[in-house]
Amino acid sequence: MSKIHIVTDSTADLKPEVIEKYNLHVVPLSIQIGGQTYLDRVDLEPKAFLDLMKNTPELPKSSQPAPGVFKELYDRLGQNGDQVLSIHMTGGMSGTVESARTAAELTDTDVTVIDSRYISHALAFQVFEAADMAKQGKPMEEIVARVHQIRENSKLYVVVDTLDNLVKGGRIGKGRAMLGSFLKIKPIASLDGGEYTPVAKVRSYKQVVQYLMDDFKERTAGKLVKGIGIAHADGLSIADPLKKQLQEAGYTDIRMDFTTPVISTHTGIGAIGFMFYTD
Repeated sequence: MSKIHIVTDSTADLKPEVIEKYNLHVVPLSIQIGGQTYLDRVDLEPKAFLDLMKNTPELPKSSQPAPGVFKELYDRLGQNGDQVLSIHMTGGMSGTVESARTAAELTDTDVTVIDSRYISHALAFQVFEAADMAKQGKPMEEIVARVHQIRENSKLYVVVDTLDNLVKGGRIGKGRAMLGSFLKIKPIASLDGGEYTPVAKVRSYKQVVQYLMDDFKERTAGKLVKGIGIAHADGLSIADPLKKQLQEAGYTDIRMDFTTPVISTHTGIGAIGFMFYTD
C-alpha cells in the first residue's frame, strides 16, 4: 500500500524534533543579508538572523526554492509509487507554492500542492493534521478536504513594533511611518485570504494584547479551539503577556517560538504573529 508523504517549507516555523515526530519533509527558503546567502533554519537560525539584521542597513531579501529542489524531493519520495502532499506558505507573500506546482508538473510522482494562505504556526496547523491523517492511512481526497477546512477555520494576526522594515520594503511611505512612530502606533493586521490587511491601530503593548484577547474570545465562543500559536521576532513584550492571558483563560497547549527570518524580514524586530483555529 502506497504512503502519503507530507512536504512543507521553512516558514512553518518547525523545530527539528517536531519535524522528526511527524516525519515531515521541509524545503528551506533562502535569505540574502550582508552579501551572504543562507538557507533558512539550515545555515541561519532565527535569533542569529535578528542579530545580523540589527547591524545591516539594507533590507534582507528572501528567495523561494527553485522548482528543481522540489522536483528532486518529489522524485525521491515517489520512487516506490508513494504520493506527496505539499503544503506551503501563502502565495500572496512568496512564489514558493508556485515553485512547488511547477515541480509537480515535471515529476512522475503523484503530487498534490496546496496554498495554505498562511505562514508560521497557522501553516503548521494544516501540516500536522495532514501528517496525522496520512499516518492513519486516510486517502488523499479526505486529507485535502480536512486541510481546506482548517484553512477556513484559521485566523492569524500580525503586530509590528517598528515600521522601519515596512518602509524599506515599500509597503508604507516614510511620511506615514514617521507619523506612526511619533504617535507610537502599533498596527495590527490580519492575514485573510493570504494577504496582509490592516485591521486596527493601538498605542501600547497592553492595548495590543487586549485587542487580540477580545477578538480571540469572540471568535472562539462556543467552538472547540484546536490550536494556538505565537511566533515572534524578539517580540516578547507582547508575546509573553499574551501567552499568560491565554493560559489564565485555560489554554495551556500554546506553540510559541521565534519566527523564520523570511517573515521577520518583512515585519522587523519586535513583531509577533498570533494564530489559532477552531472546529
